[in-house]
Amino acid sequence: MVWQISILMLMALVSPLQTAAGAQSKEDTNMDRVRVRYMVNELDPAVKFYTTYLGFQLERESKRNFAMLERGHLELVLSTPFGPGGAAKPMSDGRKAAPGGWNRIILNVHDLPAEVARLRGASLHFRNDIVSGPGGSEILLDDPSGNPVELFQPAN
Repeated sequence: MVWQISILMLMALVSPLQTAAGAQSKEDTNMDRVRVRYMVNELDPAVKFYTTYLGFQLERESKRNFAMLERGHLELVLSTPFGPGGAAKPMSDGRKAAPGGWNRIILNVHDLPAEVARLRGASLHFRNDIVSGPGGSEILLDDPSGNPVELFQPAN
């Protein structure tokens, strides 16, 4: 299931969905985006991480609790596990949202070793070293709250 979600997110970054109708209204265009929510411990360091190092643009924010970032057709929603929003509310069984885990967004890069060197030069934390498989090479970068971001270079 994780790989299916990853593929859908990757597709959203690479090629926007098209409708048979051709021209789309603004409301329809919003349906072409993939939105992912990451829970973060603190909003400001997370926004700085994604905008400074990974090419996201700040779309809107509500200080302390919420920010929406954009990169292509991907909207990254950053929420704190506290505050007034629904993302901070506990589940019916009492569980609370928390940062971390293994689900992740995947960002394609042209030169993975160069990107890793650049980000290591900024003292960012990686979970592993570059690993390669038949589809390409990847590495997991942690955001300031411990959420993974996979940097992926497709095989030639």
